Amino acid sequence: MDQNTSFPTFPMHFRGLLLLAGMYTIAWSAFYKWFGPELLKWMSMGDSELAVLPSNYFGTFGILIGLVIFVSAFYPVSWVWLILAGVTGKIITAIWFTLGFAPELSWNKRSIFHLVFNELIWLIPLILIFLRGLQVKNYLQDEESKV
Repeated sequence: MDQNTSFPTFPMHFRGLLLLAGMYTIAWSAFYKWFGPELLKWMSMGDSELAVLPSNYFGTFGILIGLVIFVSAFYPVSWVWLILAGVTGKIITAIWFTLGFAPELSWNKRSIFHLVFNELIWLIPLILIFLRGLQVKNYLQDEESKV
C-alpha cells in the first residue's frame, strides 16, 4: 500500500455528537410525551384554547428517533444507515411540527425556536456525520476487495 494514500477517518468527536444529538432528541421528546399539554400551552404563549394535539404520539416518535441516533454512535461506520434513519426521523418531526403543531400554536418566538434549534439545526451535523461514515465504510469495502 502506498504511504502517500490518505484514507478517511471517523473522528471520535463525531461519536460524541451522535450521542449528544440522541440524548437531546430524547429529552425534548420526553417533554412532549409526558408534559405535552403544559408544554404546548407554554409554546403558544399562554393560549389555553388549544385543540387537543397529538403530543404523546409526537413525543413517542421523537424518543424512538433519539434512541436510533444514540445507538448509531456505538458503531457509526457499520451502522451508517441508522444515522440516515435518524436524519430522516428529524426531517419527519420537523414537518410534523410545522404542519401539525405550528398552525395551532401560531408562529411565535417559542415555536420557531423549537423548530429551528431542536429539529433543523441538528440536521447539519447529522448529515455531515452520515456522509463521513459512508465515506469511511466505502473506503474500507474498497480496501477489503483489493485484498
